[in-house]
Amino acid sequence: MTNAENREPARDPQDLERLLIDRQWAGDIEGMLALFEPDAVVDSGGDEPVRGRQAIRALFEQGIAAGRKFQRGEQRPALINGNLALTSTRLPDGGITSEVARRQSDGTWLWAIDRYSVAS
Repeated sequence: MTNAENREPARDPQDLERLLIDRQWAGDIEGMLALFEPDAVVDSGGDEPVRGRQAIRALFEQGIAAGRKFQRGEQRPALINGNLALTSTRLPDGGITSEVARRQSDGTWLWAIDRYSVAS
C-alpha cells in the first residue's frame, strides 16, 4: 500500500475515512497525506489547527510514533452539495468528527478541512 500507483483514490467522499484509517494502521503517511488537498486544514484538538501537507505530515508522524491509532466508528452519510461534501463519524468513545471534502477535477475527493472532534 505504500506505492503511490497502488493507492486507491477516494471516488466517493465516504471512501476518505476508510482509506485514512487503513493507511494509518499500515503506517503509510504519504498515503494518508494523499487524501488531503495541498492547503488543507486539520484541527486535531491542539492549540492551533495545522495547515498544509508539511504540517499535516508532522502531525501524522507524531501520532504514528506515539502509537496512536484512529478507530472506526459509525460513519454518517455524506451531505453533498455540488463539489463539496460534509462527512462525519461518531467514534467509539462518543466523539464526533467533521470534515469538508472537495471533488477534484478528475472526479476523486480530497479533504479540505478535518476536525477530529466536534463533540464528545
